[in-house]
Amino acid sequence: QVQLVESGGGLVQTGGSLRLSCAASRRTFVSYAIGWFRQGPGKDREFVASFTRFAESVRGRFSMSSDPTKNTVYLQMNSLKPEDTGVYYCVAGIIAPGSTPEYWGQGTQVTVSS
Repeated sequence: QVQLVESGGGLVQTGGSLRLSCAASRRTFVSYAIGWFRQGPGKDREFVASFTRFAESVRGRFSMSSDPTKNTVYLQMNSLKPEDTGVYYCVAGIIAPGSTPEYWGQGTQVTVSS
């Protein structure tokens, strides 16, 4: 069973940092590429990051890591901007700009205040 559970969202000021976590089932962790999408207010869902590439809007500010012992993937977000506000989804499957990954978590809200 594919399972993705995000946590770590919240309210942060401009310039602050947050680390999102995505806890996956073991099967998901070893079988699929895992990454992140987001959806801002009034916007379409957009690609954010995979282990091989980052959206231009977050490059140099966001990074990904993982802990195989916990089947968990992390998204470290630094120098946050108001335009980073949105619901962040952990996804699994084909992860790239313009793709629609097969599997989605429930999402976690990130709000960056100006």
